[in-house]
Amino acid sequence: MSEQKYESKIQSIPAPAAQVYPVLSNLNNLKRVQDMLPSDKVSEIEISEDVVRMKVDGLGQKIAIRIVDRVENDTIKFGMDNIPMDANFWIQLKEVSPTDTRVKLTVKADIPMFFRMMLEKKIQKGLDDAAVMLTQFPYSQWS
Repeated sequence: MSEQKYESKIQSIPAPAAQVYPVLSNLNNLKRVQDMLPSDKVSEIEISEDVVRMKVDGLGQKIAIRIVDRVENDTIKFGMDNIPMDANFWIQLKEVSPTDTRVKLTVKADIPMFFRMMLEKKIQKGLDDAAVMLTQFPYSQWS
């Protein structure tokens, strides 16, 4: 296996990094959008400031996504537990102006060659969709 890196398209959030970062770096804010998750694929969700645990259809056990590092107004790094491969991801923020913070999501994962062809397009689409979703949060109201 070799580690693969996937990056979302860069998106623009119409807010300063100082409003965006506190929202994205506290996983409790996921409670605000929890009902947007597909209930047929995700269940038994537990959310705290640093960890989200959930049961994902097809994996059999609860997975955990946890914040492992934060760089204020810049980067939030996440680790993942109980998934069938080594993987981590991060959110990068770059304030271009007070009304424009660019966001990019990156995933690094050791995906077995057999599954890589099946998963690459899904991972890329998931990253791009998630980056677009992050542009739609009302950061000024949530921070």
